[in-house]
Amino acid sequence: MTIDHLSFGTHDIAATRTFYAEKLGFPVLIHERMLIEEGGTVEHIFFECGGGCALAFMQWQNVPGVPANYDCSINRGLGVPSGTFHFALRCTTPAALEQRRLELINAGVLVGELLDLDPYRSFFFDDPVNGLRLEYTTRLRLPVAMDCDPDQRQFPASLGLFENAARPLNPTRQELVQPPAARE
Repeated sequence: MTIDHLSFGTHDIAATRTFYAEKLGFPVLIHERMLIEEGGTVEHIFFECGGGCALAFMQWQNVPGVPANYDCSINRGLGVPSGTFHFALRCTTPAALEQRRLELINAGVLVGELLDLDPYRSFFFDDPVNGLRLEYTTRLRLPVAMDCDPDQRQFPASLGLFENAARPLNPTRQELVQPPAARE
């Protein structure tokens, strides 16, 4: 069994389509409009994000009982730190992870630094339209028994790590970069 798609809300379907299709390179699978019997519409879009999994977004428009203004980022609306609710996309190797990070930087996406989060290596970034936290990750090793025991697996962390994981250390230096192979 696997996840088919995850669905989120948006207030701007056009900007969401631009970010996910043009900046992240996710092909549009379906873009439809539901005509709600009670009134209004729902614009619904699905993006292919690899491995048969999709991300979907819904923009509710003038539907009775659906608030016009809600927090699409989930975290702010619940009052929890950024990154509490997020989704991660897998890269198959550490090299693929680094390559994907460079591709996003070159597409103008503000991304955080590579983080070693044993057994994962990851980087985070925020959806600038909806405020969602996203992660690209690769597994460096398979989990072992001690990874399943919180009495054995403990480490220091901070709120700042959650809040700032999607920001580069020096945003003014995050300019277009060449992959290592292209520089040689």
